Amino acid sequence: MSGHSKWHNIQKTKGAQDAKRAAAFTKIAKEMIVAVKEGGSADPNYNSRLATVITKAKAANMPNDNIKRVLDKAANSGSGDAYESITYEGYGPGGVAVIVETMTDSRNRTAANVRHHFDKFGGNMGASGCVAWSFDKKGVLVIDNSEEELDEEEVMMDAMEAGADDFEADGDVFTIYTLPDDFNEVVENLSKYTFVSAQLEMVPQNYQKLENEDQAKLMERLIDAMEDDDDVQNVWHNWEQD
Repeated sequence: MSGHSKWHNIQKTKGAQDAKRAAAFTKIAKEMIVAVKEGGSADPNYNSRLATVITKAKAANMPNDNIKRVLDKAANSGSGDAYESITYEGYGPGGVAVIVETMTDSRNRTAANVRHHFDKFGGNMGASGCVAWSFDKKGVLVIDNSEEELDEEEVMMDAMEAGADDFEADGDVFTIYTLPDDFNEVVENLSKYTFVSAQLEMVPQNYQKLENEDQAKLMERLIDAMEDDDDVQNVWHNWEQD
C-alpha cells in the first residue's frame, strides 16, 4: 500500500501540541464519552471502541490524568446521551473525495455547517455513499523514525508478527496498517514502539492530484475549516499532496 498522506498524520498530531492542542483534546474527550455510552463500559478491557480511542489519545500526547478525568465523568453521568455520530460525504475542489466524520448534539446545525464549508471552498456535499466506496477502513499506526533510528526491517518483521495487515516505509516515516478488528491487538503487541498517530482511518484506494494551484489552496482551506469545526471529529480525503 502506498500514497497514504503520511504528513497528514504527523502534522495533525504535532498540531495538537501548539495552539490547537486544547481543541484536539476536547474532540478526543467527546469521542471517549460516546465510546463509553455506546460500549456500555468505562473499562477499555471490556470496551474495544474505548480502547481504540484511548490509543488515539495517548498517541496525541493527551495526559493520563486528562484521560482518567474524562472516563470518570463518562462513567458517572449521562453526558454522552446528547451526542450522535454522523458521517457526511462530498467532493472538494477538482472532484477530490471527502469524508467528514462528526459527533454532534444538533444534527441540523452540523449538516448546515458541513454543507456551508463545502460550498464556500469550491466543493459540494453529496449523498451518503457517494465516495465511501473508494475508501477502506483500516487501523493506521505511524512511527516518526527521524529521531528513533529504528531498523526498518526489524520494525516490519515485528509488525507482521504482531498481526499487521501491511507495512510501508517512506523516508523517516513507518506506517503500519491493520484490519479494524485487529487494531487493538496489534497496538498491544507493538507496545514497545512510540506512535505519533494511532487510530482507525478511512484510507483511500486511489489518490487524486490537483494540478491547479488555486484548487489546492481551496482544498487546504476546506480541510482547515472542517477541522476547526467543533462538531467535526475527522476529515478523510484522497487528495495527493506534494
